[in-house]
Parts: sequence; C-alpha cells; structure tokens
Amino acid sequence: MTDRSTFDTNVITMTRFVMEEGRRAKGTGEFTQLLNSLCTAIKAISTAVRKAGIANLYGIAGSTNVTGDQVKKLDILSNDLVINMLKSSFSTCVIVSEENKDAVIVETEKQGKYIVCIDPLDGSSNIDCLVSIGTIFAIYRKVSPDEPSAKDALQPGRNLVAAGYALYGSATMLVLATSAGGVNCFMLDPAIGEFILVERDVKIKKKGNIYSLNEGYAKYFDPAITEYLKKKKFPEDGSSPYGGRYVGSMVADVHRTLVYGGIFLYPANSKSPKGKLRLLYECNPMAFVIEKAGGIATTGYQAVLDIVPEDIHQRVPVVLGSPDDVKEYLEIVKKHSAK
Repeated sequence: MTDRSTFDTNVITMTRFVMEEGRRAKGTGEFTQLLNSLCTAIKAISTAVRKAGIANLYGIAGSTNVTGDQVKKLDILSNDLVINMLKSSFSTCVIVSEENKDAVIVETEKQGKYIVCIDPLDGSSNIDCLVSIGTIFAIYRKVSPDEPSAKDALQPGRNLVAAGYALYGSATMLVLATSAGGVNCFMLDPAIGEFILVERDVKIKKKGNIYSLNEGYAKYFDPAITEYLKKKKFPEDGSSPYGGRYVGSMVADVHRTLVYGGIFLYPANSKSPKGKLRLLYECNPMAFVIEKAGGIATTGYQAVLDIVPEDIHQRVPVVLGSPDDVKEYLEIVKKHSAK
C-alpha cells in the first residue's frame, strides 16, 4: 500500500531553522534559547487571545500605560508572559516594554548578552472587536562593557541582530528577520504546538496599489501627505487609483503591506509633531523587516534605522513599504521642504 498520509515528517520548525543558521554562523546557541523562550510566550499569548472572551480577559484594567494607551487585561497578561519567559531564557540582560515606564534589568544570575525591545500586544485598542493584533520585538546585542542599563537599548536599528512580529489573526504567524539572513515566515501549527516555516526569504513588491493610514487625522496632515494622497486617489496619468486599507493595528497593516505591497504611513502631523509610533519596539523592528524584504522605511527625512534613540519610549514618524511607492512619497516631501 502507498502511504496516503499528508503528514510532513521533515518539517522545518522555528527552532530548527534558527539552530541551522546559528551553526553556520558558529554561534553559542544563546540566540536560539532567546527565540525559543519568545516563541513560548507568543504561543501562550495566542492561546489567551483565542479564549479571551471565555476567560474574561476583555475590558480595560483601569489604568494607562506609560505612553498613554488604556491598558487592557490582555496587555498586562502578555507583558508578564513575555518578560518572565525572556528572563528565564538566561539570554537577556535588558528588556524594554511598551507597558513598563523603565527598562527591566534582568537579575544578575539570569543575565545573557541580548537586549530585547518589545510591544507585547500591539493594536490592543482592537481587542474587544476581535480585530487582528500582534506582538512586535527587536533584539540587540549588548555592546557596552558596563553594568546593564536602559542606555544599552539606545542603539540605532542598524545594530539589530533580529526583529519581527507575531500576528494573531485567522492563524498565528511569526515573521522573523535576521541580520545575517532575509525575512522568513512561520505559521503556528496548533496540532504540534510548533512554528513551521511556510515562506522563506520573503520579498516585498517593487510597487503596490494600496495605501494605508488613518485619514481621520486629515485635518492635521502636512501638505506633502495631502498631496501624496491626492495623487493616489486621483492619478493624473490615467492609472487606477490606489485602494485604501487601514486596520489600526500596526502588525496587521504592516503585514498586509509586506504581502501585497504598497505603502503604510503614520506621519507626523500638527497634533503629533514627533509622530505617534514608538521607535524602539514599533518602528525599528518593522523598518528592519521591510528593509530586509527589499523595501524602504523612512521618517520622511532619514531612514528609520539610522536614528540614534534618545529615550526608550521615543516617538517618530514612519512611512514604509514598496520601494517605488516610498520613493514617490519622498520626492513630494523633498519638493515641499524646498519651498
């Protein structure tokens, strides 16, 4: 009898993938330990998100986090999960989280050589209406010889060892970009509880046909943004107008941009002159993923990954996506700056 089973007996899991990469780079295995622990936290968050309604994890916990967002119960659970798992990996020394005002310094006996900046549950304002949410992470190597402190996290995105995000949508996907490799996508197989490699070396389209931003702030937009949007909606060359898509969850919006191409914008405006999204655990990791996939990520005036952070919760404007789309936006910004 022929084997009619569709069960793959040689799957590439996230752990296997990272171990193979580490072996090629002659690594110590510490990075694999870190990612394994992070994956465990992501699996636990994925389960919590799925059963939030049953477990009474919806609703506001009665406080706001350090960046002014109302804290949901799932946020607190996710933050605790991530921090505890990262500490117990024995591979981190400093953890910066959106939910914590100060950087978390790992106990001396548990310290490793990596710094992790994380948004444990991005898009949490969408929790109650069941819209896709996610976890964003950025991993640096400690470079100073001093005792670990928040200053160790103030590195430009060019120093990233790895970055990525988990998306809790119709399935749970983990997108990982590493400094040595490209962008790889892993899907959580609930049957075996492992992240399985489903797409290797992902590349973004050179040009898309979707723009993504919150047009509710149109009143506060800079003239360059207004002109760019007009060109997308009313093309003068006879081409089809761009479609507008905006979820309001950065992970979902950026992932769609990565898959379909196009442009995602969260620019500065008169209401938020420094931008709204956080550099260390939102903009840098997403910019790293997009650049590794062949795209561009900019503030409008410089590459996001070139910014030297001054504060762990620093905000910056961000525009990222397909190279041709972002270049077109930059040309308009340049034209308006020259006036």
